[in-house]
Amino acid sequence: MAALQAAALKEISHPEADLDAAERQEQIDLVNGDETGAAALQWLIEPDHVLSLVDHIEEVEPREAMLGVEPSDGTLEDEDDDHDD
Repeated sequence: MAALQAAALKEISHPEADLDAAERQEQIDLVNGDETGAAALQWLIEPDHVLSLVDHIEEVEPREAMLGVEPSDGTLEDEDDDHDD
């Protein structure tokens, strides 16, 4: 968890993060205060890397977006499998 948070804080502190001082401090506080690691993970996920995991998407229109990561209430194994092909 410490390494995950440290990596996220490095990204937040990077000059290209495009944050003013108040936003930067808010993000630092979120990462440091989140015991789940979800806030840190948001800073480390590259959308282009995620897209490569989805076979049927070949092109994306560049837009500014926020990727949200939240703790799960369970695992995928607990869900009903209604999506059989």
